[in-house]
Formats: sequence, structure tokens, C-alpha cells
Amino acid sequence: MNKAELINKVSEMAEVSKKEAETVITATFDAITDALKDGDKVQLVGFGSFEVKPRAARTGRNPKTKEPIEIPATTVPVFKAGKVLKDIVGK
Repeated sequence: MNKAELINKVSEMAEVSKKEAETVITATFDAITDALKDGDKVQLVGFGSFEVKPRAARTGRNPKTKEPIEIPATTVPVFKAGKVLKDIVGK
């Protein structure tokens, strides 16, 4: 499902216009992004949580030349599914 399909689904389920659904979905994504950028954790009870975790520097390999390359440390966003979501998807 891409963003346009999500907007259509939310529009149908909430019985609102596609424009209103798009505004709400975009605002939600922006709010989550801003919180993660500020180092905050976003917890949606029953759904899951978003947070930023550090990834250590490591040595990788260039697949073409097989030469080792240094991959710098970075921070990455991660999502951890909540119990309710796991139970629903796992059935």
C-alpha cells in the first residue's frame, strides 16, 4: 500500500474527503518525523513505537572491487510493533 492508497482507505473508513484524509495523514507523518528528529520516542499504544537508534561504524566491502570500506556511524529510525498489532497480523 502506498500513500495514495492509504489516503483512499482512510477517506473511506472515516467517511471524510480525500483532501481531509491527506491533510491528516501528512500532518501525522510530519509530527512523527519532527519528534524523531528531536530525539523523542513516539508510542502509539496497541500499534507500536517509533524511535531513533544509533548504528555503530563498521567495515563493509565494495561488492564490485571486494575492497574494504569504512561505513560511518549514523542514527536510524526504527519501528517496533506493539503486542496488539503483532497478535492481529500473526493470525
